[in-house]
Amino acid sequence: MSGADQAIPPASQRTMAGRAGSRTVEIAGASHAYFVTHPNVVVDLVRAASRATTS
Repeated sequence: MSGADQAIPPASQRTMAGRAGSRTVEIAGASHAYFVTHPNVVVDLVRAASRATTS
Protein backbone atom coordinates (compact mmCIF):
# COMPACT_ATOMS: atom_id res chain seq x y z
CA MET A 1 0.00 0.00 0.00
CA SER A 2 1.08 3.52 -0.66
CA GLY A 3 1.43 5.26 2.67
CA ALA A 4 1.32 8.75 1.17
CA ASP A 5 -1.00 8.10 -1.77
CA GLN A 6 -2.99 11.17 -2.71
CA ALA A 7 -5.03 9.47 -5.43
CA ILE A 8 -6.47 6.71 -3.23
CA PRO A 9 -6.29 7.49 0.50
CA PRO A 10 -4.46 4.83 2.54
CA ALA A 11 -7.58 4.30 4.67
CA SER A 12 -9.55 3.43 1.52
CA GLN A 13 -6.77 1.08 0.40
CA ARG A 14 -6.94 -0.70 3.77
CA THR A 15 -10.72 -1.04 3.51
CA MET A 16 -10.57 -2.47 -0.01
CA ALA A 17 -7.75 -4.86 0.90
CA GLY A 18 -9.70 -6.02 3.94
CA ARG A 19 -12.80 -6.73 1.88
CA ALA A 20 -10.71 -8.76 -0.55
CA GLY A 21 -9.02 -10.67 2.26
CA SER A 22 -5.63 -9.49 1.05
CA ARG A 23 -2.37 -9.39 2.92
CA THR A 24 -0.85 -5.95 2.68
CA VAL A 25 2.45 -4.22 3.17
CA GLU A 26 2.43 -0.47 3.62
CA ILE A 27 5.32 1.48 2.15
CA ALA A 28 5.57 4.58 4.32
CA GLY A 29 5.96 7.76 2.31
CA ALA A 30 5.23 6.01 -1.00
CA SER A 31 3.16 7.76 -3.63
CA HIS A 32 0.49 6.22 -5.87
CA ALA A 33 3.25 5.00 -8.22
CA TYR A 34 5.07 2.96 -5.56
CA PHE A 35 6.07 0.38 -8.16
CA VAL A 36 8.17 3.07 -9.88
CA THR A 37 9.57 4.78 -6.79
CA HIS A 38 10.19 1.61 -4.74
CA PRO A 39 10.86 -1.15 -7.29
CA ASN A 40 13.03 -3.25 -4.97
CA VAL A 41 10.23 -3.52 -2.43
CA VAL A 42 7.83 -4.63 -5.16
CA VAL A 43 10.28 -7.25 -6.49
CA ASP A 44 10.82 -8.63 -2.99
CA LEU A 45 7.06 -8.91 -2.44
CA VAL A 46 6.47 -10.65 -5.77
CA ARG A 47 9.27 -13.11 -5.06
CA ALA A 48 7.90 -13.83 -1.59
CA ALA A 49 4.41 -14.38 -2.99
CA SER A 50 5.80 -16.71 -5.64
CA ARG A 51 7.67 -18.78 -3.06
CA ALA A 52 4.57 -18.97 -0.87
CA THR A 53 2.40 -20.30 -3.68
CA THR A 54 4.88 -22.75 -5.24
CA SER A 55 6.11 -24.43 -2.06
